[in-house]
Amino acid sequence: MKSILGRKIGMTQIFQENGKVVPVTVIEAGPMVVIQKKTVETDGYNAIQVGFAKVEEKKLRKINKPKAGHFEKGNVAVHKFIREFRVENVEEFEIGQEIKADVFAEGDLIDITGTSKGKGTAGVIKRHGFSRGRETHGSKFHRAPGGMSAATYPGRVFKGHRMAGRMGNEKVTVQNLEIVRVDVERNLILIKGAVPGPKKGIVSIKETVKTK
Repeated sequence: MKSILGRKIGMTQIFQENGKVVPVTVIEAGPMVVIQKKTVETDGYNAIQVGFAKVEEKKLRKINKPKAGHFEKGNVAVHKFIREFRVENVEEFEIGQEIKADVFAEGDLIDITGTSKGKGTAGVIKRHGFSRGRETHGSKFHRAPGGMSAATYPGRVFKGHRMAGRMGNEKVTVQNLEIVRVDVERNLILIKGAVPGPKKGIVSIKETVKTK
């Protein structure tokens, strides 16, 4: 399965040959480096461990010894982010190999995973889309959650009840997005539509597991 790590740069729009405007999200995709290969014999599954976003020389002193030793063992430069991708055949990859944006092409369908923007503590109207109370004279019910359970039996609030609380900052996957353009020279991938997460957020792009 084709996959790559990237950093969300932001959104813009491009014009297609027929003159149609398409909103796109620009992703700085790679290059990422293969750090370790995992096999069924040694780890119970086939996967490659990759690094993304090379750490600058002046910041290497902030890397702890176990992490630095892990990169030293593979004889590759230290990278800030480490992820794993499942693969069918580990032998297709070599430690130190660079994986760039050219693994994908225009028209490919992908699934993209990122961390959504954190909204802090939110009430039920913003978090779950509840309706507010009346605004007529004398009403004292405006943005409260309303009834939560029965008064007598069972006399408790069930688990999972929609209430106020932390909103956002969760792992989100959007499926079946289309790649509009791939800039191999600058390692940029332009994806149709919006993707989860803030600017400079790390995203994982994989070949889609479903078809439209």
